Amino acid sequence: MKKVIKRGIVIVLVLAAVLGGYMAYVFKAYYRLPDMLTLEVKRNGENSDFENGLKVSPQNAYFIMTYNIGFGAYRRDYSFFMDGGKSSWGKDEESVIAAVCAMGDIVSTVNPDFVLLQEVDIDGTRSYHTNQLNLMNQFLEGYYYDFAQNYDSPFLFFPPLEPHGANKAGLATYARAEISEAMRRSLPISDSFSKLVDLDRCYSISRISMENGLNLCIYNVHTSAYGGSDEIREAQLNTLYEDMALDYQRGNYVICGGDFNHNLKVNAQENAPEWAHPFPRETLPEGFHMAIDAAMEESVEHNTCRSADAPYNEETTYTVTLDGFIVSDNVQVNYYQNMDWGYEFSDHDPVLMQFILE
Repeated sequence: MKKVIKRGIVIVLVLAAVLGGYMAYVFKAYYRLPDMLTLEVKRNGENSDFENGLKVSPQNAYFIMTYNIGFGAYRRDYSFFMDGGKSSWGKDEESVIAAVCAMGDIVSTVNPDFVLLQEVDIDGTRSYHTNQLNLMNQFLEGYYYDFAQNYDSPFLFFPPLEPHGANKAGLATYARAEISEAMRRSLPISDSFSKLVDLDRCYSISRISMENGLNLCIYNVHTSAYGGSDEIREAQLNTLYEDMALDYQRGNYVICGGDFNHNLKVNAQENAPEWAHPFPRETLPEGFHMAIDAAMEESVEHNTCRSADAPYNEETTYTVTLDGFIVSDNVQVNYYQNMDWGYEFSDHDPVLMQFILE
């Protein structure tokens, strides 16, 4: 009996040491990129239609699309462990590559002038180490682009049967016009343990010089979904607003698009889950409005995001509009569409907007 007790104690001590060592590794490996980080702007090959880049000017109409590609994992039969589902990785490498390529083909077919992508993995356990930025580049030839990293996690052994692993991901912004400068801004996040499973949140600002001396400022954002308290959500929006308001005060045109992780529609939904907070429209800075308000009702009837707590079921799955645009008052919205792809390739569907700079 004494030997059994001693062995039990040894096993417990070994497990405690392993767990302690692992926790020390996770916290030591965790880091955040510095704020106000200048991003490298690249040109993805040539395009004979825009040899020197699209020239942006007032009174012309342009299209912009935002799409959260969900690291290529969220097919209709996929559920995510952080939402109460089963899976942590995509089904397999072929499925991930096929989904990203299908979304790239959608963007290429629509052929917008500007594209904002979120949850783009460049090296991740969950996506079988596919470089999804490179995959997207195959479909967006001729665009200028920048990439803002917002996730580079240590290896996470959770959930135990399919650990989420180590993942590096971010936001990609594409423009047919030359991006003159780009910057990554860090968003406030939780200081608790939840910071290890939520993204290292950020937004990017891509500025495009215009012939009239002003700038078109394209903001690409993905705010917190997990571990986001009311205080964190408010702090993230306030940080974003400060930069947007400053750009507008300088006379620039501002378009902010992405996954806001808030319900962007005016009417609150009944029985909405905790993560689908209504967007606090009353906090928008002076000179800004929600672009969705200019849309025809039938154009935004389809919601842009589905719950991933279970495989998608058209009859029962909860859906909400989390994706869209905020624009400054000198940006006129001509057309606005929540595109309906039935969540075939991601738990999000894209949003397309046409705008004119006044």
